[in-house]
Amino acid sequence: MWEGARLMSSCSVCEESSGPKKPKTLFDRIAITTFSSVTFGMSFLLTILIGAATFVRYVLKGDLYGYEEWVKLFAFWLYFSGAAIGAFNGTHVSADLVQSYVPDGHVKRFLVFLKNLVTVGVTLLFVWYGYDFFMFGFMGPLGTGVAIPMTTVWRIPLWTSYLAIFIGFIFMLYYFSRELFKSAKSLFSGGRS
Repeated sequence: MWEGARLMSSCSVCEESSGPKKPKTLFDRIAITTFSSVTFGMSFLLTILIGAATFVRYVLKGDLYGYEEWVKLFAFWLYFSGAAIGAFNGTHVSADLVQSYVPDGHVKRFLVFLKNLVTVGVTLLFVWYGYDFFMFGFMGPLGTGVAIPMTTVWRIPLWTSYLAIFIGFIFMLYYFSRELFKSAKSLFSGGRS
């Protein structure tokens, strides 16, 4: 037990990642404030919409026809705005046993760098697919702007949801890349900042 407490207290990376971080740069303040506002707004709208659909269905015995289309749109913006905030804070779910069980030193710094490198590589792949996904919705299946995919009832263009995915992945890539550069600096400087 004491060994685990000693490792947690000596881990500077663990201390940095506990709790939400405060944005330091103007870019981060604008981005995180915007994503926080979108996340709050979408949470509020989803709560109202799902509550209204439940009320209409079970109390009024009616149907709020096509509300699922709005739920999906709002949910995409909620999830991917939250993902960008999570990337900034370093709070994405991970099975990071390196921080807990590997003692400080070159091996730990290398493993953290390797984890960040793989994360950036996978996120870069998702940015590429997110771009393709957005362009498919924006330009249509033929790439000519004709026959743009839309929802069935409300005729909402699907690119409005796909844009949330693309933007979310871009910001995730940005924040994950920043962590990669920090871990590379730590690795090559021998842990000195």
